[in-house]
Amino acid sequence: MRDAGEMDREHPDSTPLAEFLRSARSRLTPQAAGLDDPGLGRRRVPGLRREELARLAGVSVDYYTRIEQGRSRSASTEVLDALATALHLDDAERSHLHTLARPQPRPARRRPRPQRVHRATWDLLDTLQQAGRPGFVLGRRLDVLAHNQLAGRLITDFRALPATERNQARFVFLDPHARELYRDWPRVAADTAAMLRLDAGRHPDDPALSALVGDLSIHSEEFRRFWSDNKVHRRTTGTKDYHHPLVGDLTVTYQALTPGDDPDQILFVYGTEPGSPSETSLRLLAQMSRTAADTGSVTAQASGAHG
Repeated sequence: MRDAGEMDREHPDSTPLAEFLRSARSRLTPQAAGLDDPGLGRRRVPGLRREELARLAGVSVDYYTRIEQGRSRSASTEVLDALATALHLDDAERSHLHTLARPQPRPARRRPRPQRVHRATWDLLDTLQQAGRPGFVLGRRLDVLAHNQLAGRLITDFRALPATERNQARFVFLDPHARELYRDWPRVAADTAAMLRLDAGRHPDDPALSALVGDLSIHSEEFRRFWSDNKVHRRTTGTKDYHHPLVGDLTVTYQALTPGDDPDQILFVYGTEPGSPSETSLRLLAQMSRTAADTGSVTAQASGAHG
């Protein structure tokens, strides 16, 4: 029996859907999928073959092949859900599969409007600052649209950067400070690339996004590797570990919210466990931030020029 790599070389298509499904197949072993495979030792790659995935999803091999190669636009929600279940996809990956397999009609090309942060969101960032909590807003392509002083103190002051550099992915992959700041930089970098991949699925015709991916690919070997993994990620809640040059190690919890009526904006709110050393460190950083804020507003729009 031919392995997944041999079968794929017969159809050298490279659509986003094909790349995503191949990547998902390659990451799932037959054992993890619940299959008995007496010939596992003879496989050249550990992932699922097309016929195995088709059997798990309850569709024919020919039908699955046409879906993977983008030659079928008739896949039902039920079939896509069956594939997602067979591949053990999480919610973000499942949504990404549906987006790639059944893209919406493309509107007429027009210059995208710059994203603007609503005044109420700015006020919320000010309130978070007063409560000693970092907050920032990411837009399309992980552009940093706004942040309060405490977030600037914790991560970096994006306002001090040229408008074209105010981007979370650029910071993570191209700024040496990021590698020292994040205690688990490889995980942060992988998640960042996966978040950008999710955005690319939603906005496949965004020229600025294509330019960003191209620039990161040229300048960062790690980005090329993480991007080629074809993973997607949506941040909702979690923790992040920092090694800050002023206050040392601290762990923050985060929650991701959608402010206003723009689904392409995400408000991140950071906090710490009550009574923890991290709370003490963040409080110290907040005191520094309040001192700096005496000369102006604690909230700053970071990326008004981006479309």
